Amino acid sequence: MKALIVTALLFAMPAAMLAQDARAQQAQSTASATTQGSPSKLVLNNSTRILSTLESRRAEFSADRAKLNQFVQSEFNTIFDRDYAARQVLGRHARGAADADVKLFADALADSLMARYGASLLDFNAQLKVRVKSETPLPRGLGVKVSSELIRSGGQPIPVDYLMRQSGGGWKMFDVMVEGVSFVQTFRQQFDAELQRKSIKQVAADLRSGQLKANANTD
Repeated sequence: MKALIVTALLFAMPAAMLAQDARAQQAQSTASATTQGSPSKLVLNNSTRILSTLESRRAEFSADRAKLNQFVQSEFNTIFDRDYAARQVLGRHARGAADADVKLFADALADSLMARYGASLLDFNAQLKVRVKSETPLPRGLGVKVSSELIRSGGQPIPVDYLMRQSGGGWKMFDVMVEGVSFVQTFRQQFDAELQRKSIKQVAADLRSGQLKANANTD
């Protein structure tokens, strides 16, 4: 379970969507043009590409961790609205904060997660299935929620939800919830005490130096 949570937090995407069954794929292929850029479709396409690459380059990434990090960072930057998510994590501490300071925190948090958990992606089991249940608007026009279930052999389905907003002319993710546990809430609680004592820039520096470490485990 920890590997799934860490993967979801790192990528903010349903990594196991690669294994969609043939009937679902056929239905998607006949979807109207208006759905091609939908959040659900983007989630599926990105997940498929990423898991396919991880699987085909597993030996290469195992031998050269720098290449794995480069690949993850590239995908993370493309799909995840890290600065907006960082403001959500900072919560009240972000009020009036400079964009430059928020970016320092966002980058430091992402790098801290990568340093601690990036290698776990090599052990992730791609032989799973996902059922996309719904795509619903968020309150106050904040974006949409893509709700899905991760189907495991011999286990209960695991609910995974993705919150997305339009940014830079496309859809990007800013929060992911695994079994109801939110990326934003997890780290907001984790860093609140530090942010009460230090500035955003100082907390970012502590993350960067390793003095403070992001903890993605929720159990």
